[in-house]
Amino acid sequence: MKSGKTGFVMLVVVAILYGVLFVMDSEKTYAALKESAAVLGTILPILLVVLVLTALFNAFVDAKTVARHLGEDSGAKGWIVALLGGILSHGPGYVWYPMLQNLRERGAKEGLIVAFLYARAIKLPWVPLMVAYFGWMFTIVYTFWVIVGAWLQGVMAQRLLK
Repeated sequence: MKSGKTGFVMLVVVAILYGVLFVMDSEKTYAALKESAAVLGTILPILLVVLVLTALFNAFVDAKTVARHLGEDSGAKGWIVALLGGILSHGPGYVWYPMLQNLRERGAKEGLIVAFLYARAIKLPWVPLMVAYFGWMFTIVYTFWVIVGAWLQGVMAQRLLK
């Protein structure tokens, strides 16, 4: 199935399922719809930011630039950009997927995309809380090994996906 139609098909399937469930138990289905709307309200601002970033990216960055900074010959700079980007990114991971797909289509190495996603395990806003619960040493060691793990996962993915 073409990727352009996948989203529409998914929407239709979900709508049909909600319709069937509404007939079976309208009260629970309404509660589920209400919860879904709350989740949408939470992620919508993040999704809009990512959509704006993607639009700006499409308007001002060409495939040669992506290939130079995140492509096959990007070297250490590409890994640093991917790891820092993952650490600095916020919100649910799936809202970043469209932008990451766009990068991939423009020549970004798949290993760098894997490293970005893996590095998202480090949540900067949570670092002070982690320090409060576990101490500085634990936080530093944990963060170091997540970064190393993100890099290793990216390297392995790059080799496996060639």
